[in-house]
Parts: sequence; C-alpha cells; structure tokens
Amino acid sequence: MNPMEEVIIAKATMNIGVGEGGEQLARAEKLLESMTGQKPVRTYSKVTNPEFGIRKNQPIACKVTLRGEKADKAIKMILNGIGNKLKSRQFDAQGNVSFGINEHIDIPGMRYDPDIGIFGMNLSITFEKPGYRIKRRKIQRKKIPAKHMVTKEETMKFMQDKFQVKIV
Repeated sequence: MNPMEEVIIAKATMNIGVGEGGEQLARAEKLLESMTGQKPVRTYSKVTNPEFGIRKNQPIACKVTLRGEKADKAIKMILNGIGNKLKSRQFDAQGNVSFGINEHIDIPGMRYDPDIGIFGMNLSITFEKPGYRIKRRKIQRKKIPAKHMVTKEETMKFMQDKFQVKIV
C-alpha cells in the first residue's frame, strides 16, 4: 500500500461541557488534567441563551487536545469504558468520529472522587493522511484533492484494525 494513503490520527479532543463556570468547571478541569496529564483550556459560549442561563463569552466547558501516544492512550481508555462498540452514525463523511461516555467512572481504573464528582465527556477523533499539511501551511496553501480525502469506510476499517472496535 502507498504510505501516502495510510490513515493516521491527527488529534483527539476530549471535552467536558458543564454549562456554567465556577467550581463545577474547575472540578471538570481537574478531572481532565488527572486523566490526560495535560492542562485543559476553557471554552466560552458564543451566544446568550436565557433559557439555559448562559451569557455570551461565559466559560461553560473545558477541553484537551491530544496528539500521538497520548491520543492513542485516551482513545483506548474511553473505548474500554463504552465496551469497544461504536455506531456507524458516529462516523462523519470526512472520516472523523465522535462519541461520548455518560459517567467517567465507567472507565476501567477510574475511581469516584467526592471532591470531583461525576462527569460525562465527549471524545472527537480527527483523521488525516500524510500530506494534509498543504491545507494548513502559510505559504502556497492548497486544497486537498477529493481522492486524498479520508472516507468514512477507511476510518471504520482503521478503528476496527487498531482498536478492535465493533461497529454496530
């Protein structure tokens, strides 16, 4: 197989949406940092929504972007928590996959800590092929041709081969 056609994991993003700032968000950040060993960044609301009691530019969530071995470790950890099963609708047309876990204590090895509480989280995995740098570089930026794009089927095969995921 052509090495330029191999699918690789570009990044994995773990996200905990709290819906409010303050102590709840600080506990979510503490949990993410203990799980990944990286300091999370806060995400802020884009619009005001009085029904949810959210104002624009208010901190409402935190996330961590993982690459390389840290990404692989986090993906395996969360997949174990959901029983290594994914639905085919969790894969999008660009070959990315997103899934969540309801309670972080479902992950093997994670204990309940009364200081932190229980949080659910989402994990989004972005896939690409070698050569995607031309899409992001500053000089001579170009589009990725359609034949070099990652497809849903390639991503599903990658997840089955590397992480032994059952696709339902």
